Amino acid sequence: MTDSTYSYQPRQGHGLPHDPFNAIVGPRPIGWISTRSASGVNNLAPYSFFNAFNYVPPLIGFASIGHKDTLRNIEETGEFVWNLTTRALAEAMNQSCAAVGPEVSEFDLAGLTPLASTLVAPPRVAESPVTFECKRTQILQLQGADGVQVPTWLVLGEVVAVHIDQALLKDGVYDTAAAGHVLRGGGPADYFTVGPEQLFKMYRPR
Repeated sequence: MTDSTYSYQPRQGHGLPHDPFNAIVGPRPIGWISTRSASGVNNLAPYSFFNAFNYVPPLIGFASIGHKDTLRNIEETGEFVWNLTTRALAEAMNQSCAAVGPEVSEFDLAGLTPLASTLVAPPRVAESPVTFECKRTQILQLQGADGVQVPTWLVLGEVVAVHIDQALLKDGVYDTAAAGHVLRGGGPADYFTVGPEQLFKMYRPR
């Protein structure tokens, strides 16, 4: 560590009031995942480690830290839905992360409307302007460089149906800024939104 650089080895602790790792890797899109248990109970939960990983077929994934209801439901049924979190839905999304039993539907808890999907059993969030219906492709338990497994599972799924509010399609192009995406920061309560102020264009060299 120099006078101008703070350095640490994560296995020895970061020595700061809050772990900076997930603040540096961010802001991150939110994996607001709806599932349905084998017994038919709807579940909805946000995951802050989420992203897209492939074009064809379109693959998305999220990490479940701990063996939670969402993971268990996907193991049982092989299906899930991703729902876009917007600024208008931020409080409902936050409410859906409450620690409740598997018999409780977070749709009811957050005052959200389940909307039937077209190709999978789990419902979509009717209030969300963009949803992806997904079928599980892989579930991987993560491990460290020492080969020791950690209690975190990476869930990957193929997007088999996409639903977009037509108001967000401008001349056929999806308008990210107009959608008002909410992104997760790294502090204990930090979130960000995307708006036209952050937009700039840069084309790849030919």
